[in-house]
Amino acid sequence: MIIQCVLLILGFALLIKGADVFVNASVGIAEKLKVPKVIIGLTIVAIGTSAPEAMISITASIRGANALAIGNVVGSNIFNLMCIIGICSMIKVMNVKVSDISKDFFISIFAAMLLLVLKILGGDFIPRIGSLLLLIVFACYMFFLIRKAMKAKDSESAEENESIKKIRPMPILAFFAVIGCVLIVAGGHFTVESATYIALNMGISKRVIGLTIVAIGTSLPELITSLVACKKGENEFALGNIIGSNIFNILFILGVAGIISPLEIESGLVFDTIFLVAGSTLVLIFVYTRKRIARQEGVIMALLYFSYMMFAIFSI
Repeated sequence: MIIQCVLLILGFALLIKGADVFVNASVGIAEKLKVPKVIIGLTIVAIGTSAPEAMISITASIRGANALAIGNVVGSNIFNLMCIIGICSMIKVMNVKVSDISKDFFISIFAAMLLLVLKILGGDFIPRIGSLLLLIVFACYMFFLIRKAMKAKDSESAEENESIKKIRPMPILAFFAVIGCVLIVAGGHFTVESATYIALNMGISKRVIGLTIVAIGTSLPELITSLVACKKGENEFALGNIIGSNIFNILFILGVAGIISPLEIESGLVFDTIFLVAGSTLVLIFVYTRKRIARQEGVIMALLYFSYMMFAIFSI
């Protein structure tokens, strides 16, 4: 058991470092190719910080541990939304431009509601056709997101062209991108194997392991990114990172995992998804009513997350 715990920690370390290396290399490649920075932020950063969740869930799906896969995604989304945003707003009041994030916020809620409907209709499993629907919605979202970003692209200035010259050469960036992927794959393997072993030997369901230890561990990139952004006063970036990651987690990660193997639904996962929808709606109300998330609202969100975690753990 001790060895498995060490391997679990090692897996988390590889996932986090791999995601960091992959994001940095990918951003460099995108800038070399003169991809608009807004697309980098909305796609590569959000996808990169969700790479640990992706590898955990896809690896779990390949190994037939889909309860861990779906528990990891739902748990990560709840942690991202309630805990990370709650902590950020407690550190510094998050003033938000509603017009910048409203559409994405509604899409994140729609994605959670779509997952809930698929769970209710699916019974014990979400069929592959349901996972395909998630991927279709994700593809439509990305298409309109990139199309909008391309329309808003500004002409490059001399300073931007000069900054591109200072970026590392393309072969080096490609090498680091590959290294990042290798670390993520290795970390995903260790984490899934160790978490599954620990769950089985302690009599804990894979759902609870996915919702707690694995979900929090794989959400560390989002936590670090959002905290740094909040300290710099970039509230929209912090909130956008969380919303983008949550959309990617449900629509793409569960879509791919479900295509590989139909997603197993434990009874508690319906409640978890209802809590995710309710939490998303609550944060949206905070944002719309006062155009900010105040410290006391952050405290409420953190307390709700703690209460939810206690319920999930002791309802085994």
